[in-house]
Amino acid sequence: MAYLNFTDKLSVKVVLIDDQHKKLVDIINELHDAMSTGQGKSVMNEVLAHLIDYTKMHFSTEERLMAQYNYPDRILHEAQHIDLTNQVGQLYIKVKENKISVTLETMNFLKDWLNHHILETDKKLGAFLVEKGVK
Repeated sequence: MAYLNFTDKLSVKVVLIDDQHKKLVDIINELHDAMSTGQGKSVMNEVLAHLIDYTKMHFSTEERLMAQYNYPDRILHEAQHIDLTNQVGQLYIKVKENKISVTLETMNFLKDWLNHHILETDKKLGAFLVEKGVK
């Protein structure tokens, strides 16, 4: 059973963003699977690095759309992106330097942040973009 599932509840009704959110969910599930099965540090580092890279790419997509359509809450939304990028970057450094390991607490943080960000912040962006004709 997946740790996190992408359901219609998480859909922002913009195909590009939804597809990227699905991929983020898949990577978080991959990280959880690696943690749950006690896979080696190299696997954990690789998956966590992939999550960071994909998250940055996803955020740049959203930020490009916000700029293109002059989204009124752009500054706040981008600040949340910066905050998560910094938090996950610090997590990655600590894991890589063996200061911490990926734990259930870490997984719950990622899951809760993604759910909250999509349900609270990205839903507003999605509604705005749909109103502008983005599908």
